[in-house]
Amino acid sequence: MFKKILVANRGEIALRIQRACRELGIQAVMVYSEADREAKYVKLAEEAVCIGPAQSALSYLNMPAIISAAEVTDAEAIHPGYGFLSENADFAERVEKSGFQFIGPTPESIRMMGDKVSAKQAMIKAGVPCVPGSEGELPDDPVQIRRIAKAVGYPVIIKAAGGGGGRGMRVVHTEAALLNAVTMTKAEAGAAFGNPAVYLEKFLQNPRHIEIQILADKYKNAVYLGERDCSMQRRHQKVLEEAPAPGIARRLIERLGDRCVSACKKIGYRGAGTFEFLYEDGEFYFIEMNTRVQVEHPVTEMITGVDIVKTQIMVAAGEKLPFTQRQIEIRGHAIECRVNAEDPFKFIPSPGRITMWHAPGGPGVRVDSHIYTNYFVPSNYDSMIGKIIVHGDTREQALARMRTALGETVVEGINTNIALHRELMVDAKFMAGGTNIHYLEGWLAQHKR
Repeated sequence: MFKKILVANRGEIALRIQRACRELGIQAVMVYSEADREAKYVKLAEEAVCIGPAQSALSYLNMPAIISAAEVTDAEAIHPGYGFLSENADFAERVEKSGFQFIGPTPESIRMMGDKVSAKQAMIKAGVPCVPGSEGELPDDPVQIRRIAKAVGYPVIIKAAGGGGGRGMRVVHTEAALLNAVTMTKAEAGAAFGNPAVYLEKFLQNPRHIEIQILADKYKNAVYLGERDCSMQRRHQKVLEEAPAPGIARRLIERLGDRCVSACKKIGYRGAGTFEFLYEDGEFYFIEMNTRVQVEHPVTEMITGVDIVKTQIMVAAGEKLPFTQRQIEIRGHAIECRVNAEDPFKFIPSPGRITMWHAPGGPGVRVDSHIYTNYFVPSNYDSMIGKIIVHGDTREQALARMRTALGETVVEGINTNIALHRELMVDAKFMAGGTNIHYLEGWLAQHKR
């Protein structure tokens, strides 16, 4: 086991990894930008290193600064968390070439799954169901592009091969709009991701977003930890998540989970990962794989009792998975609400000083957050300041606990989206379960403030 790990991230995930290290008896070196000097995990750290000014490009995305921090503190491994450099294959490669262990998959796995075309091809080979579409990158020939779109059937969606986070997509409803959409998406993809390649898929009208969490070690042992429903989204960004997914038969999830595990073994995957699917009319369609820990990992931890972050560290240190698929049991239901520093209905970011913070508590309530009273939320990063997670024996109990937890939560001095979550927890359609990925945007349009 490692003696010292450098945590190359910020915010609640940095604190989450720091806590996992403490439980394992590992010293955690925390890095921070000048904007995060007063962060809770920096104050709690045995060792902390400033890696640059507030701008991400000069700090959390600065590979030489992070590797230098690992060198001067004698760290043995680097945990990238999520976001920033967590899915950057070049960073993983530089970490390992510098003599450190990257706590995540191999650079080859990150590259394969980071390119949506190669990821889809790998999944087709592994027998994982995929959305009908082009077999690879779209050709340059307009006649061939039209032929592929016609065979798939309109509407179609054009996607950037190197895209992610809901960016680099364009829906096309008619053949007349097709070629212009391909040209525009290629230009945007080249500018945003440095890769102009695009591909085409059938556009599913009202799907749900379902994902399968996996863990794998380097000895080709792999398990899946059930599924999460992440359909409550705004502009392709998740707002709240739950596990398991309401109203989907267990046999369908088990069959899908087994295929994901098989795919991990075939591609030699190591660490934590998430297979993301669209689900419509009883069918699952693979869209992408995230090669890192997810923001929403706590709901899976709550229903399985598995500590995903600790397991990530253990398998990176060369240990075998400490459990088999038969030992994974799904118990009860969990819901997570992302707490963002923003206007709850206009979504305008609200950085500033928190003058009062009171966290909820009680049975089955977990709060993952790095904030405290008098903490200053910087304007330089993502607006998420924490997550409220609840677990209950049933979905109804989990909903009741979340309503109670949100009612107890106090954040003063800045705006947060807690008011939005409170309304969603009493929304009849959400309470019934099974809303699709477009539901929240429609709900917001009806509830304009």
